[in-house]
Amino acid sequence: MISVSNVSMRYGAKVLFDEVSTGFVPGKRYGLTGPNGAGKSTFMKLLTGELEPQKGTVVRPRKLGVLSQDQFAFDKYRVIDAVIMGNRRLWAALEERELIYAKHELTDADGMKLGELEGIVGEEDGYTAESDAAILLQGLDIPDEMHERKMSEIPGGQKMRVLLAQALFGHPQALLLDEPSTSLDLFAQHELRETVARLARAGIGILLVTHHLSDIIPEIDRVIFMRDGRIVADGPKRDTLTAPALRQLFGVEVELAERAGYYHLW
Repeated sequence: MISVSNVSMRYGAKVLFDEVSTGFVPGKRYGLTGPNGAGKSTFMKLLTGELEPQKGTVVRPRKLGVLSQDQFAFDKYRVIDAVIMGNRRLWAALEERELIYAKHELTDADGMKLGELEGIVGEEDGYTAESDAAILLQGLDIPDEMHERKMSEIPGGQKMRVLLAQALFGHPQALLLDEPSTSLDLFAQHELRETVARLARAGIGILLVTHHLSDIIPEIDRVIFMRDGRIVADGPKRDTLTAPALRQLFGVEVELAERAGYYHLW
């Protein structure tokens, strides 16, 4: 469960959020949308813990999966390693352990530190990390022969699926996606939506933040509207995604069509 209670934030004289409260139930799928500047990305940073509220509380599970927006941040790493990096505590322990073992001579302090690091690796299932990451990649249709390649060597659509595997690594209790289709071409966008829909059907809880209605897959249960740092609508998707409500949200005349569970706005 992610719970947001009476959260307020301001930046100088600008009010970012004012007494915002909402909650996200495990295993459910949510979409959050609104115009640019509504506060969506800042809200996502509050949910992930990247930012802490100035007032109010955010309660989150210990493990959250967050889809990275930067497709190029992991280009120098092997695909399999990029996935394991989804568990930050494990990856930090593995890197520090490797640095210690690279020394010509180990001190008593090094030995004690290695014992501590091995404990973390064990707690985080690090001894099966590569096989666990490979299973995730296979489930997202990334073939075995790609697992050892550098991230820079694989196409954009497959790179996004690797980053989804990264977000899912370590069995998070919820998956958060912030504007996931940004910078993707049409084919990669289609692949992303199909993959996220498959994860949703498998029972994974999802919060999708987007200003593209076509990103809101049919499996989304509930939709939240945000404007000017406030939640202005929150309810079942079919009741919330209506032309009158969207005209009010975006402040422009719009037409809305639904086809095969996807909504299109123009």
